[in-house]
Amino acid sequence: MRPIQTRYARSGDVRIAYQVVGQGSFDLVFVPGFISNLDLHWEDEGYSRLLKRLSAFSRLILFDKRGTGLSDRIDTNHLPSLETRMDDVRAVMDAAGSGRAALLGASEGAPMAMLFAATYPERTRALVLYGGYAHFHKWVMPPERLDAFIEMAETAWGTRATLPHFAPGRVDDPHFATWWGRFERLSASPTAAVALARMNAGIDVRGVLAAISAPTLLIHRRNDARVDPDASRFLARKIANARLVEVPGRDHPIWTGDVDRVADLTEEFLTGKYAVAEAERVLAALLVTRIHDTARLGDRMWSERSQRFQETWRLLVGRHGGRTAGTHGELMISRFDGSARAIRCAAALRDAAQGIGVASAQGVHVGEIESRGPPTGLTARVTMQLSAHAARGDILASRLVADLATGFGTSFRRCRPDHARRAGRAAGTGSGDVREASGAGLPPQDPGD
Repeated sequence: MRPIQTRYARSGDVRIAYQVVGQGSFDLVFVPGFISNLDLHWEDEGYSRLLKRLSAFSRLILFDKRGTGLSDRIDTNHLPSLETRMDDVRAVMDAAGSGRAALLGASEGAPMAMLFAATYPERTRALVLYGGYAHFHKWVMPPERLDAFIEMAETAWGTRATLPHFAPGRVDDPHFATWWGRFERLSASPTAAVALARMNAGIDVRGVLAAISAPTLLIHRRNDARVDPDASRFLARKIANARLVEVPGRDHPIWTGDVDRVADLTEEFLTGKYAVAEAERVLAALLVTRIHDTARLGDRMWSERSQRFQETWRLLVGRHGGRTAGTHGELMISRFDGSARAIRCAAALRDAAQGIGVASAQGVHVGEIESRGPPTGLTARVTMQLSAHAARGDILASRLVADLATGFGTSFRRCRPDHARRAGRAAGTGSGDVREASGAGLPPQDPGD
């Protein structure tokens, strides 16, 4: 689902780009953080998933702040105040035909949303503030750290140099890191990025918090790398009847980590409908894929092939009806509704790895996992251990996978007893519970392998 059209609202002498998605019973205005680009958001898996979730229960109004993305650039010699930028929200609502809306303010967007709620209470249905703060220097970075950040932006903007400051957990994800570099370049120029950083440094809305009367939900990650969680704890004390929910995670952007949890909390708060129980579990087939260097490649060539394989992995997982569930270096995790789909995808990935010039080792297991968030627990541990004990070019599956996939054109061969015992002990299964999969595009193998 992509927005059909980008429109422009006039705010003073500046035009603000906005999009409207969904047909829910109420309006929800998403106020973005430091930088944004309306078109580029839809190219990232996490960002697009968040927007799809939000637009499923609301009429979602998105916009690029002045100086960012598709909106007009700003005169860096005359930086606008927070009040001026807050008026951009009003201008977008007017252009979109929204008389009253809930506001979701993320990061630097949260102070704008708070100021809007205090200034226009009659137009504010509710507030959801993610990773927000009332005073920049107190809860984001002191002046000396800001100076270092600005120096980095002036010299390395567009090279994804800011990624460790916002999402350190995604630095080793080549696909996301490449997207982040484009996100920097297409969201703001180096000069604009520096100007935005200086504008944000002046944020202090502590004086308006008592004037906020709208129902308010605060969401903050417990180990947020960008904004101190104490920032939201302070807001919870100062905004009347505000509710604070702290969720696991370190990466700051709202579209990273468990975006479903953020969307669930937002939906529950704004609609009064309870989200799916947090502990609900579903049966799923997990596939863990590792790749190895086959020719002692240099760092640069290995990085290029690794990135190419990860891009292929995302494509093939989707093509086989699965969902990517996270990466950790050269470890890639995906989940499927059925064992046969997981096995077929593993076979396709093995062929793709050979074509790229790397070797894969894969593990497949079936078990219960939580319906939201990255797979954890016993099922994930078993699958990772199967992958760890799989030889290069092998797909190592548990007996349960073999039993469930029988009859779908896939044949299995029991692996060597010592191999099964090693994987079984590590995974917590019995010594006969691990089999090596062949067929489904897998060439015959020597029994002595």
